[in-house]
Amino acid sequence: MKNFVEELRWRGMLHDMMPGLEELLSREQVTAYVGIDPTADSLHIGHMVSIMMLRHLQACGHKPLAVLGGATGMIGDPSMKSSERNLLDEQTLRKNQECIKKQLYKFLDFDPALPNRAELLNNYDWTKDYTFLDFVRDIGKHITVNYMMSKDSVKKRISGEEREGMSFTEFTYQLLQGYDFLHLYNTKNCKLQMGGSDQWGNITTGAELIRRKCGGDAYALTCPLITKADGGKFGKTETGNVWLDPARTSPYAFYQFWLNVSDDDAARYIKIFTMLQRDEIDALITAHAEAPHRRELQKKLAQEITSFVHSETDYRTAVEASQILFGNTAKDTLQRIDEPTFLAVFDGVPIFDITADKLPAGITDLLVLHTPIFPSKGECRKMIQGGGLSLNKEKITDTDLDVDPRRLINNRYLLIQKGRKQYFIIRVK
Repeated sequence: MKNFVEELRWRGMLHDMMPGLEELLSREQVTAYVGIDPTADSLHIGHMVSIMMLRHLQACGHKPLAVLGGATGMIGDPSMKSSERNLLDEQTLRKNQECIKKQLYKFLDFDPALPNRAELLNNYDWTKDYTFLDFVRDIGKHITVNYMMSKDSVKKRISGEEREGMSFTEFTYQLLQGYDFLHLYNTKNCKLQMGGSDQWGNITTGAELIRRKCGGDAYALTCPLITKADGGKFGKTETGNVWLDPARTSPYAFYQFWLNVSDDDAARYIKIFTMLQRDEIDALITAHAEAPHRRELQKKLAQEITSFVHSETDYRTAVEASQILFGNTAKDTLQRIDEPTFLAVFDGVPIFDITADKLPAGITDLLVLHTPIFPSKGECRKMIQGGGLSLNKEKITDTDLDVDPRRLINNRYLLIQKGRKQYFIIRVK
């Protein structure tokens, strides 16, 4: 059986851990948990680090728990935040939890026959009936204010560095998270909590609460916060987060994100976000160093994580769609790809709307009268005669071509290409 700590260490996924943890992991099957606050109806790739930690934990023979923060999500974690987070209502949280639950079932093995099967829990279930008086009596008395004030996440917010300060609501977050750890210790024999390095203060509060209240040993393990080689925030693009939900981030856009990372980032990410083994990754990094222009490292990274998060079919569709701008089979591919992929490939391309009664139409009428793609019919004809105009990646040679609805992509779109790089989309409403 693999050594879990060593597995994280060589992958660059180990930031800090409490003494004695490695010995515990070598002695027994350990139950460990990661908390996920359901602040949106999808996980994003920032969550993938914690998910991969749980996946490696299970692969090493230990038992993973994924805990949705139905209760703590109502408050908001102040760790590394400069301002108070908006509170979510219970209905929104429930919706978010159901969506996240479906995603998690793809990444961990929940087979009841497994001795180390994964479990999905919700801290709202053991918090909702806990009265305030019981909480301050049973939990609050065991952790001093001095201890709580010593945490970096608290000190930064109350030291004057941030004008807004910290509400009592957020101040209690570490106690609530600590209570989660205590509850799981008592009910699931959970001795380890994992998370990002920004969670160290919250996790160690839970371990301390277990020590003071139960006299037992509990442990913390954190992974580094993932950044880009240039210091930029990982997982952020111009349009926002890269989500796991295909309705938020299409598989094509997801694939492109990984395909376009830098060489340095690809060498780090392929260790963190795939289950490839050390010898295979080392061989890939060596081969990439010999021929970096081929971007084989990025291609393998994009293949592995797109297939893992979405599917092998989605990966193949993304690769095929990537060839539309350059490949010889673009015409056939355009007719096969789905609408989200088509729109993702041509994200940012100008779109002009026409009504269905405008088709069929002559090509010059379509591009001059119905849309402003050309300023005049003469200029349109001139480009056609010069071989510089394409419709759906097929070169137009006839200035009198009739464009009818049978040419529509996904029954809605026409793709116009002027020259080599200028694209326009006509959308039929």
